[in-house]
Amino acid sequence: MKSICTMAALAVLFAGTASAETIGVSMQSFDNNFQTLLREGLGTRASEVDGVKIQVEDAQADISKQLNQVNNFIAAGVDAIIVTLADTSAAPGISDAAAKAGIPLVYLNLEPDNVGKLPEKQAYVGSRETDAGRLAGEAACSLLKEKGKAADAQAYILMGDLAHQASRDRTSSFKQALASGDCKAVTIADEQSAAWTRTNAMDMTTNWITAGRPIDVVFANNDEMAIGAVQALKAASVSMDDVIVIGIDATPDGLASMAAGDLDATVFQNARGQSTSALDAAVALMRGTPVDKQVMVPFELVTRKNMTDYASRN
Repeated sequence: MKSICTMAALAVLFAGTASAETIGVSMQSFDNNFQTLLREGLGTRASEVDGVKIQVEDAQADISKQLNQVNNFIAAGVDAIIVTLADTSAAPGISDAAAKAGIPLVYLNLEPDNVGKLPEKQAYVGSRETDAGRLAGEAACSLLKEKGKAADAQAYILMGDLAHQASRDRTSSFKQALASGDCKAVTIADEQSAAWTRTNAMDMTTNWITAGRPIDVVFANNDEMAIGAVQALKAASVSMDDVIVIGIDATPDGLASMAAGDLDATVFQNARGQSTSALDAAVALMRGTPVDKQVMVPFELVTRKNMTDYASRN
């Protein structure tokens, strides 16, 4: 992970200013558990930096609402903006609006479509999504080998919102990890979007169970959908010893499901690290200190063997 600030920049960051500076924050959705962790992390970090306050708005997964929030921030003359995108394809328009207004902008968590062409005073803070899918795929293969199912397993994938690059990258890298190793004979029986939500994932998994095909692995692009899959499997009286379920994020709910013996693995996405880095980047930019265009916080595999190490990290 690159450091976003030099020592000199850190001195500027924590020096404070004569008057309060405001950072406008538009969150994809307050209803999303991981987005809630990010929001809480931003609030905690803002309270630690002198002279900074944040104004947080809920886009409710509605890109029109988010665009209005960004425009309102610009009209109000905020000192910087942080956005977790409702739709990553909207990023070029948001970037243009912030750049024309001369307001620093930091994208958090969800990679913007224009990540390679961000204007001056703009940055992206997140994690490399392909690493998450790869780690999940490697874990799935290892567990299948332990069960002696690596040669003929049926795997199902619950994708997030298809408008998010994270969904596509996590899914494709999961499949690549299986195909490039000892589990190349595993069949991807189906892959469907459950839009990051527990309820949608439960409904989708119920449909798969009803279809009567064997389910050996369920890989969900986040823990919420993994928990939804677990709920559907248990409601259908499927033994959790017979199905491998893997998620991403290592949220408190995800870890609780793992402790209960339901979730087999997850991939830790560092909400605190991402939100702290994003807030620091926004402060540095609005105080005239350049930052790296992309700051990547590493993903980490979580299994039942090491899950206690992650109990309080998100």
